[in-house]
Amino acid sequence: MPALKVPRQEAEPVKRRLKKLGLYDGKRRPKREDDFVFLPVIEDERVYSLGYEVLPIELPFRPARQIYKNLESVLAERLSREELKHLRRYDVIGDIAVIQVPPELEHRVGDIVWGLRKVHPFLRVIARKGFHEGAFRIRDYSIIWGEKRLETVHRENGVEIKVDLSKAFFNPRMKGERYRLAQMVKDGERILIPFAGVLPYALVIARYRKVKITAVELNREAYELGLENIERNGKRLKGEIEFIYGDAFKVLPELPTYDRVISPTPRGVDALSLTLSKAEKWLHYYDFVHEEEIETFRARILEECRKLGKECSVRVKKVSDFKPHVFKVCADVKIG
Repeated sequence: MPALKVPRQEAEPVKRRLKKLGLYDGKRRPKREDDFVFLPVIEDERVYSLGYEVLPIELPFRPARQIYKNLESVLAERLSREELKHLRRYDVIGDIAVIQVPPELEHRVGDIVWGLRKVHPFLRVIARKGFHEGAFRIRDYSIIWGEKRLETVHRENGVEIKVDLSKAFFNPRMKGERYRLAQMVKDGERILIPFAGVLPYALVIARYRKVKITAVELNREAYELGLENIERNGKRLKGEIEFIYGDAFKVLPELPTYDRVISPTPRGVDALSLTLSKAEKWLHYYDFVHEEEIETFRARILEECRKLGKECSVRVKKVSDFKPHVFKVCADVKIG
């Protein structure tokens, strides 16, 4: 959830201005940290034009509204404690909620829909998640409530991302990761992003930094959506994005090296050697690793660096849970 980072002495007048503009999120409390105050705001493009840094930060809810802070607390009045234990995490992408319904809650689908609409009144579609299909990690979905569509515009980190869940993979849970990388990048960098999808990483980085990004994507429909997203966000972007349609394993060998490579690697794909060979200063490599194999994963990267004659240091960060004991991780590889 977004918040405005404001110098403490400016907090009150900025808060009054936000309320006047209808941008202040009264459901959450502001938070003071050192010489700054984090003011809760709603997800609205106007907050990014106020001249203050906008951060994705969790702020405490006000007690009177605490019952509505999440799906579990809302459904506590309808589901038993045992049933609540089976609730799964869900995603909100634009005005679409994507849920999983375990067998134990098949008879409670109507209640779950009711709860989601209570927590997120802006929803227009609720879809049930199926299995991944095909080479492009696209899931099968069934719409259980609302409009019959899987296309939406998702807003995060100051950009708008058009997504069609029936055609292209998109993970809203990487919002914080995308912001983290954008803050690591420096103006003037040349950046390469293979497996770029509908361009969420490229758009967020170009929103904050004056850089030149080359992105590569094989899924034609994701590529077309990405081109539309560049056009949609044109005036918001400080950086430039060149988008190439093609197979990363065929395109990258023909490209030069870059200051930084960001590889949101699809599950089951090994692109470590290829992406590392294209990185001059940094590689951010995503993979799925069992918790007992994280040190082995780190050692493998160091060995690959040695083979390529690169001096590297590696930090492996758990990004999200994937399944029991297996995590999506990001290896931040510093070269030289």
